[in-house]
Amino acid sequence: MNTRDSTPRRDSIRARGATAARLPVAAVQPSLAPIDAAPSFKHKAYAALKNAIVAMDIYRSRDDIRLDERKLAQDFGISRTPVREAMAQLESEGFVRSVPRRGIYVVRKTKSEVIEMINAWAALESMAARLVTQNATAEEIAALRKMFTTFEGDEVRAHLDEYSEVNIEFHQTIIKLSGNRVLIEMAENLFTHMRMIRRKTIVEKDRVDRSIRDHIKIIEALEARDTNRAEVLVRDHALGLADHVKQYADYLD
Repeated sequence: MNTRDSTPRRDSIRARGATAARLPVAAVQPSLAPIDAAPSFKHKAYAALKNAIVAMDIYRSRDDIRLDERKLAQDFGISRTPVREAMAQLESEGFVRSVPRRGIYVVRKTKSEVIEMINAWAALESMAARLVTQNATAEEIAALRKMFTTFEGDEVRAHLDEYSEVNIEFHQTIIKLSGNRVLIEMAENLFTHMRMIRRKTIVEKDRVDRSIRDHIKIIEALEARDTNRAEVLVRDHALGLADHVKQYADYLD
C-alpha cells in the first residue's frame, strides 16, 4: 500500500475518534414508574397509630399496652399488611416494640433514656432560641406571650390539661420559629417523645409554677433579642426537667 494513501485514512480515523470522545455520555438514570400522590393505607395507619400512642398517658401505669394487629386492621377497615408496615415504621422510631410470639407493645422509655432525650432536646431548643432572636419577627415572638395571657394565678391549676397543651405548643413553636429546616426535622421525632413525658411531669411538684416563670423569662429575652440569655434560659429550662425526672420520676424505673 502507498504510505501517502494511508496517511489521510489514519487522520480520518483519529478525527472520528476525537469527535466521539467529545460526545456527551448519557447519565445512567433509575427506571421510575408514576406514583399515586394520595396517601397510602400504610401512611394513614401510621399517622393514626402514632397520634393514638401520643394521646395515651402511657406513664400513668406500669401495665403493658399491647396492640392487636388484627383488631387494628378491623377498626381501620383495611387489611393487616399496611398495619404491619406502619408498626414496623413506629418500631424503627422507638414507639413500639415487637416481642416474638407475644405481639406488639407500646414502648415506655426508661428514666435514663428519658434523661438522654431531654438533654438532646435542650441542645436543639437552645440553638433554636438563639436563631429565633436573629430570625423571627416581632409579631411571631409576641404570639408566644399571647399563649399565656389566659393563665394567671389559680387559672393555671384550674385548667391543667389545657395549660399542658399550651406548654407543649410553646416549645414546639420555638423550634419552628428558628427557621432552620434541618433543626426542625431533627427535633420532630424527638419532640413526639418529649410531648408524652411533658404531659406527665407538668402536674408534678412545682412544675407548673416553675414552667410559667421560666416561660415569661424566655419570652422577655426573645423580645429583647438577647441571644445569649435566651439560649441559656431555654437550655436551663429543659435541663431543669431532666433534674426533675432524675429526682422524682421513679415510675420510669
